[in-house]
Amino acid sequence: MTGVALRSLAAGALAVGGLILIGMGLWFIFMRPALLPEDARYMGSSVVKIHDLLPELAPWLRRVFGVLGGYMIATGLLTVHVAMTTFRSGQRGATMIAAVSGLVSIGGMAVANFAIHSDFRWLLLVFTLPWVVALALSWADAGRMGPRA
Repeated sequence: MTGVALRSLAAGALAVGGLILIGMGLWFIFMRPALLPEDARYMGSSVVKIHDLLPELAPWLRRVFGVLGGYMIATGLLTVHVAMTTFRSGQRGATMIAAVSGLVSIGGMAVANFAIHSDFRWLLLVFTLPWVVALALSWADAGRMGPRA
């Protein structure tokens, strides 16, 4: 496979990762309930008890998740842009930026969800795969052409 083909596949995989973040952000803004059953389970309570004890928690969490969703969308948009520009062209540092941003964004979320035994932990782990594929292809291309990461 040529370097151009590897770079294109790597960029496409990273762009898919960015699109996943955008989708997650939209879900957090428009669809995520303030408290999921797993949230209450983690706290050793029930959603009803938490709502009764802290009636203003749900409106506050909706705002928090709206902000978090906005950051996910922004991160996803920037990831898609980086994928289609500096990452695709193999510019110096692009692979490292993609690795660190994937690690602290979707990677961090996946780790946290495993730590709390979230119902979504396996889905979030799957969502990290585009980054893994993109980075593997990028590093394979760098190995063919000499270090650029």
